[in-house]
Amino acid sequence: MTSVPARSELSRLVAPDAFWWATGIEDTFITEPWPSTGRILDEYELTGHYERWREDLDLVASLGVKTVRYGVPWHRIEPERGRWDWRFCDEALGRLLDLGVDPIVDLVHYGLPRWLDGAYLDPAYPERVSEYAARLAERFQGRILWYTPLNEPRITAWYCGRLGWWPPFRRGWPGFIAVMIALAKGIVRTCQALQAVDPQIVPVHVDATDLYETQDPALADEVELRQEIVFLALDLVSGRVGREHRLRAWLLENGARESDLDWFEENAIDLPFIGMNLYPMFTHKRLRREAGGRLRIRQPYASGDLVARLGRLYHARYGAPLFVSETASLGSVAKRQRWMDDSLASVRVLRSEGVPLVGYTWWPMFDMVAWAYRQGSREPAEYFIRMGLWDLDPVTLERTATPLADSYRSYVKGGISAVGPLSAIADASGERLHVS
Repeated sequence: MTSVPARSELSRLVAPDAFWWATGIEDTFITEPWPSTGRILDEYELTGHYERWREDLDLVASLGVKTVRYGVPWHRIEPERGRWDWRFCDEALGRLLDLGVDPIVDLVHYGLPRWLDGAYLDPAYPERVSEYAARLAERFQGRILWYTPLNEPRITAWYCGRLGWWPPFRRGWPGFIAVMIALAKGIVRTCQALQAVDPQIVPVHVDATDLYETQDPALADEVELRQEIVFLALDLVSGRVGREHRLRAWLLENGARESDLDWFEENAIDLPFIGMNLYPMFTHKRLRREAGGRLRIRQPYASGDLVARLGRLYHARYGAPLFVSETASLGSVAKRQRWMDDSLASVRVLRSEGVPLVGYTWWPMFDMVAWAYRQGSREPAEYFIRMGLWDLDPVTLERTATPLADSYRSYVKGGISAVGPLSAIADASGERLHVS
């Protein structure tokens, strides 16, 4: 039995001395080739992780972390409908457990097996994804208790349904909403299936956070709409999109059905943990209107207090324990180090205010390949994004430690002293809750 806290022990993770440190390996899987290039986007393949997984997992353990966000490739586990190949999954997850590192298993990270006709809009998707989740949970019953049903549902719906770059290649807000409703039903069914296997399993809901602002009063309604969309996936699966919800009329105007929204209220699930994915170069959004009337969204590089601002926002809305499930800065080692220091200082501020932020994840552990690779023509190394604790050699893919690895290792070794104890917790109404 590993040290993963069971559902009945969640209060332990919001105790004053509770905090977990984590890392992760970028695991985007887009299995549909881009028409003009024939390329797919499998980060494990492009970074050599399928061949170097033992070495990479040893690097995870070398940081001293006891938790890792780790994705498994459904498209390889079930390459054809009903044909299962668990070798990579069994070996990699088994190795993490042997190393004393508890995985938060990323079940779906954007991409799906190609045999799903219409991807998320395949009518059988909720049943197929929940079956896959249950089979995996059965293999590791009693040993792995943390699962992320689907990483970043809003970004998934954006690329699959709004931009049309990923299957099922829908465009516009109706496409976004259709994909969002489908994948959210899959999240609900996955959580139900996981806990049917083992009621002690804790679903960890992870989404991309955005903070929208404007200096133009005429754009206030647009900012409010965009900010509400940030919360849409969590609101749907937890049954919050009732008759008075800010987005309900907008959803219905863009193709959602009353029966869909009612279904989520009838099948609402808990949000035991919420993971916030945030990046200083992507997460802060400022809206303005150009002279010609076009809406423009800028992404200014954020200061470290971004973590505190978002943490307060999510806690006020959901009152659930939070953790930073992805963060890193793009750029030089010095720039990455500044973000690590500043973001962790912001974590300390939140905890001193009683906001139950109970974990921090530096992601990715080493370079990832930019998503533009799938649509591009250059060599993979030319798409490397320097965000990790280790850099990749562009030719050999050797992992080269930067000073950041030692810096993060020191933070991890410092434990609770790096982020401070959690003060008496304030619930969403402002009442102070004391935990033992």
